[in-house]
Amino acid sequence: MTLASRLPDAPASGDYAHDFALVDVETSGLVPRRDRVLSVAVITVGPDGEQTGEFSTLVNPGCDPGPVEVHGLTPDVLAGAPTFEQVAGRIGAMLQDRVLVAHNAQFDYDFLAHARMWLPVSQRLCTLALNRQVDPPTDDMKLGTLAAHYGVPQQRAHDALDDTRVLAGVLRASLREADRLDLPLPLVSCPPRAESQFTPSPPKTPCAYRNPGRLTPGGPLQQGMKVAITGETAHARAELVGRAVAAGLNMMTSVSRHTSVLVTNDAASASAKARRALAEGVPVVDEPTFLRLLDDVRPGTAHVGTTPRPAPAAAPTTAPSTTAPSATDPTTPPPVTAPATGQVPVTETPVAVPSPRRPEPSPRAADRPLAGHRVLVLGGVHAQAAAARVRVVELGGSAAINLSASVTDVVLLPGGEKDRRMKRIGALELPVYEPRWLDAPTTADLPSAAFRSQEPRVLPRGGVVDLPMPQAGPAPEWYVTAGWSPRSDCAIDVVAFLLDEDEQVAFDEDFVFYGAPENPAGTVRLLTGGPAEQTIALDLASLPPATRKVVVAAAVDGAATFGTVGAIQIGAAPGSSGAPVARATLDAATTERTLLLAEIYRRGPLWRLRAVGQGYDHGLDALARGYGVDVAG
Repeated sequence: MTLASRLPDAPASGDYAHDFALVDVETSGLVPRRDRVLSVAVITVGPDGEQTGEFSTLVNPGCDPGPVEVHGLTPDVLAGAPTFEQVAGRIGAMLQDRVLVAHNAQFDYDFLAHARMWLPVSQRLCTLALNRQVDPPTDDMKLGTLAAHYGVPQQRAHDALDDTRVLAGVLRASLREADRLDLPLPLVSCPPRAESQFTPSPPKTPCAYRNPGRLTPGGPLQQGMKVAITGETAHARAELVGRAVAAGLNMMTSVSRHTSVLVTNDAASASAKARRALAEGVPVVDEPTFLRLLDDVRPGTAHVGTTPRPAPAAAPTTAPSTTAPSATDPTTPPPVTAPATGQVPVTETPVAVPSPRRPEPSPRAADRPLAGHRVLVLGGVHAQAAAARVRVVELGGSAAINLSASVTDVVLLPGGEKDRRMKRIGALELPVYEPRWLDAPTTADLPSAAFRSQEPRVLPRGGVVDLPMPQAGPAPEWYVTAGWSPRSDCAIDVVAFLLDEDEQVAFDEDFVFYGAPENPAGTVRLLTGGPAEQTIALDLASLPPATRKVVVAAAVDGAATFGTVGAIQIGAAPGSSGAPVARATLDAATTERTLLLAEIYRRGPLWRLRAVGQGYDHGLDALARGYGVDVAG
C-alpha cells in the first residue's frame, strides 16, 4: 500500500509529500562520539508514497559490539561485514536531497554524522516528535507500541531492516493522522542552528567540596572555596589554577555573590571581575598572599554522594539554597529560588505520582469533572487564555496548546472563532463551549479507547512530582520535553543550567544550550525534535554530587515575548519514548523574554521535578549571568 493511498485527502503535492529516506541504525552504545554503528538500513520513498529503494548491511565497528543481548550482533557475526567507510558512499547516495526520517531521528542522524562527518540532507523528520504532536492514546511512544496501535506488523525488533519497514508503516499512519488534524510536519534543519555569542570556555575539573563561604581577613583557605583570578600574574595562570584545584579549591571563571575570594595583583583593576567583586563585597588578595595561603588549605566538607534510587538507609539531605523542610512534614519541598530579580517565588504543590499501571480515579468524580479530558482553549487575550487553562487544571483536566488526537473539548474565548483550527475542529465534531462552561462543566462520557492505562499527572504551576527510579537495573535517562504552538515570527530556545548548592554553575560548560548542546560528561543534552519542540535529556544517576539542581528554561530569540508566543507545555518521561509521568502547561504574563520551565532537584535519595512557570523581562544572557555563566558583553 502506498503512502498516497493511505492519505486520500492529502494530494501528492501537499505539505506531507516529500522524498523520504527512512533510516534505522543499531549501535554499540548510546553516545555517538564514542560508540559505533553495527548495522544500518535505508528505505527510500517518493512523494507519491511509492518505495523507490532499499538497502541494509551489517557494519564491522572494529570494537566491542556492546549490548549483544539487545541487538544480537556478536563479534563473530560482524567479523566479515564491511566497515562503515566501505558503505558510506551508497548510504549517502540514498540520503541525497531527501528528508531523513527515523524514530528518535536525532539519534540516528548523529550516529551517521559522526561516522561519516557529513550527510547530504538538509532536513530530518522524527516520527517520535510527530507522534507527540498527534498524541495517540498509546501507553508510550516506542516504535513497537505505535506499530501495534496503527496495525503495522513487526517481525524482529532491533533488526535494522525490519525496524525500517515498520517505520515506513508508522510514518504512513502518522502522516494520515497529521493530515486529519491539520498538523504541520516537525521538520528540523540539518545541522540545527549552532552559532552563538554564549560559547563557553574549555571545561575544568569539578570541585568535590561544598562552598564554605568567603575568606575571612587573616584566615585560611578551605577546600570548596570559590576562587576567581583576574589580571596579569607572575606565575602562569594554568599553574595557579592547577595548584588550586589540586588543593581542593573551586576555580571559577566569573565572580558572583558566592565567590569566596578574588585574586588580583591590581586592586584598582577595572576588569568585570574586579568591579563585580567590589559591588558584592568579595574579599580580594594578591598573588603572593594567595600562594602563601595555598600552603595551608584546611579540609572541607565533601558533597554528599546521593543516589536517585530509593534507599531507606541513605541519609537525607536538604535541597540547595533553601531553608530546611519542616520536621513534621519531611516531604514538603522548599520554595523556588531563582536569579535575583525581585519577583515573588512560586509555592510548590506536591503531587504524588501513581505506581505504573495504577488505574486513575473515575473521570466522572464530582470534584474533578474534567478528569480524563484534554481541553484546547482558543482565542482571547493572553491573560484570558491563561486563566481559562488554569481553570481547566483546577477542574482535573489537562490544558492542550495544540489540536491533537487526545483533545476532547474546546473552549472558545472572544476571537477564537477566527482560529484556523476551527474548520478542522468542526470536521472532527469536537464539542465546543463558551467560557462560562468552565464555571460548572458538564461533559459527555469519553470512549474507553481514549484512555491510556496511565495518564500523565497534570501539574499546576509550582506542582512537584518524584521521578520514579527502578529498585534494580539501570536508571533511565529522563527526558523533559517542551512544546509550543508553531511560530514563524520568532525562535524559542530551551536551555539547562546544572547548579550547585549556591544556585551557580560550577563552570561554563554546565550551561547547555543550542551552541553547546551537551555538557562535557554527556549527562545533560539538548535535543531538537522539531521547530516547536525541544528536549533536555538528563542522566540523573550519573550527575556528580555537586550538582544539586538542573534548571530548564526557555528564551525567545529577538524582540518577541512569551506574551505573543503563548503557553509552553512540558512533559517528563523516562527514556526518549517512555510514557510521560507528568505534564504541565505554563503561561507567562505579557512581556517576559525568558521563562523558567522546570527544576529537577535532589531531595534526599530522590530526584524531584517542579513545574515553575516564572518569567523575566531580561534575555538569555542576563539569565545565564544570574547563574554564574561568564557571558561576554
